[in-house]
Amino acid sequence: MDRIELLAPAGSLEKLKFAVLYGADAVYIGGQAFSLRTAAENFSEDDIREGVEFAHKKGVKVYIALNIIAHNADIEKIVEAGKRAYLMGVDAAIVADIGVMAALRENVPGLDLHISTQANIVNTKTASVFYKMGAKRVVLARELSLDEIKEIREKTPVGLELEMFVHGAMCISYSGRCLLSNYMTGRDSNGGACAQPCRWNYSLVEEKRPGEYYPVYEDDHGTYIFNSKDLCLIEHIPEIVEAGVTSIKIEGRVKTEYYVATVVKAYREAIDAYYRDGDLYRFDKSLLDELKKISHRNYCEGFFKGKTDENSQVYETSSYVRNYELVGIVKNYDAETGILTLEQRNRFFKGDELEILQPMIPGFTVLKVDYMTDENGWEINSAPNPKMIVKIKSDKKIIPNSIIRKVREG
Repeated sequence: MDRIELLAPAGSLEKLKFAVLYGADAVYIGGQAFSLRTAAENFSEDDIREGVEFAHKKGVKVYIALNIIAHNADIEKIVEAGKRAYLMGVDAAIVADIGVMAALRENVPGLDLHISTQANIVNTKTASVFYKMGAKRVVLARELSLDEIKEIREKTPVGLELEMFVHGAMCISYSGRCLLSNYMTGRDSNGGACAQPCRWNYSLVEEKRPGEYYPVYEDDHGTYIFNSKDLCLIEHIPEIVEAGVTSIKIEGRVKTEYYVATVVKAYREAIDAYYRDGDLYRFDKSLLDELKKISHRNYCEGFFKGKTDENSQVYETSSYVRNYELVGIVKNYDAETGILTLEQRNRFFKGDELEILQPMIPGFTVLKVDYMTDENGWEINSAPNPKMIVKIKSDKKIIPNSIIRKVREG
């Protein structure tokens, strides 16, 4: 691989297509089981076939997650899922369990195996052992610094690919191996159904004083003591490339199409600028501004520079920062009439100022809505109905599948 791979989440077929169109080099998906994201829409077998065909036509790879912590009853089913995925053209399977890995290696020898972050790989020896067992790639734990990643690269076989997370939610346990959800809600985080109790508000109760709650607080509303900020390493593309990492990964299979398109586009532009400009490369701060326009928790650099501290936590709330919202997706643009046709996602009004993100075109286009109609040509002042077809005037050509957003009301 000549350039670092940009790996995007795809929680559904539609999200896969947006990831591909906005610049991903590879996507990772989940089938109907075994993928650690039961909250995602996930892929039927027909979806997998269509997604693989769509991605491969664009030169994009598809990896399937089979990375639950498997029980005896799961092994045979996972092997069958791996066989079907391989026959449908999936490029690799992401696994966490060495038993699953061995079973797939034996029964589906042509399927490349990537070792999931759930395997908690934080040292050279573990990475090398997985390579000797037949892994093509290891997904490094989020709990590694840049210096540790460099050392792993230097001391592991050249043929072993290294993947690391650069963007998205962080976990309070080692790369997702958490029991809180299972214990408190019966939802197994290692089976894909995490309820995220680490984001909840907690108080302290003393054994002999039941019912007396003592807030563990930063303010009078309590504190979210396990609530990590989101990871964002877009400013560190040069260091990551030079460290010898093969692939950088965006978290978020349960996130929206808007999230996928925006994050992929920003990292694509940063990566391309680095390879284009070389020693003259300077990070474009507008790309970080873009990442602040999606739903997110405040950003941090995780373990990238070493151990985290109190500044990596959010103490006040478990809510997301949501300053912008998706209002539509472009379906067509008629250059002769200057009419842009879109499918509505959230309401907007005549007079609103919209921002349009176009696939593989740097930056965004600003458009004020001076005139709008419904699909039948009747002039309207607002677009209140979900997925209604709306036509607006635009003197600029806009590509289909462009994302339209605006500043969030309130």
